[in-house]
Amino acid sequence: MPRVHLASPDQQAMLRLDPSPDRQWWTLQHAPTATRPAWSASFGARTPVELIAAVTDALTRPAAPASRTADPYEPLRTAGWEDAEHRDGLISPDGIAHVEHFAQGNSDSWYVDVAIDDDAYGLLWKAHFTGSTPPHLITAFTRALCDEAPLPRHPHQVPALGRRHFRSSTHRVPAAAAAFALENRIRELTARRTRTPPPAPPSPRLSPPRRSR
Repeated sequence: MPRVHLASPDQQAMLRLDPSPDRQWWTLQHAPTATRPAWSASFGARTPVELIAAVTDALTRPAAPASRTADPYEPLRTAGWEDAEHRDGLISPDGIAHVEHFAQGNSDSWYVDVAIDDDAYGLLWKAHFTGSTPPHLITAFTRALCDEAPLPRHPHQVPALGRRHFRSSTHRVPAAAAAFALENRIRELTARRTRTPPPAPPSPRLSPPRRSR
């Protein structure tokens, strides 16, 4: 069972993969800044990795000023999601995925759950964002959530509970494309990253001369 901890260069953000049967497997935490309190996001074991990558990509990409006030519901409404019956938030057209922003009193969080049945055994995965999470990161997640582009998967990697709810097609993939997928992903992220010169070291502070008696 792999356990991975990744820290951002400024040590402000931490991404953890910590497999556990009783907790979320993926956790993203960010320390408070001058303009925003600390925030966190977590994702269940079966959360499609493309959705988690949408959040981490948005985190490592400079945010456009307009995206700072993005509405995470907007991509879902555009994709045909509707108000959920007997609960708050929006539900997908197939009734499987549900997104809710719960804000009441001191509680402020975003909840995402994907389930094929109402009981605990029907839950496929869930995600959680604290209310202080930058809106453009949550919007990146909801936009990826309602994206209808096919996901590359081996049939055995699809949870058994969800196999009757998806459509599949088979394509031949060149061996080189599969073998170097991770390297290509790293190369793409490295090329996108803007390199900034390190800050100049602070000038030494001179101690005042001592007065002799």
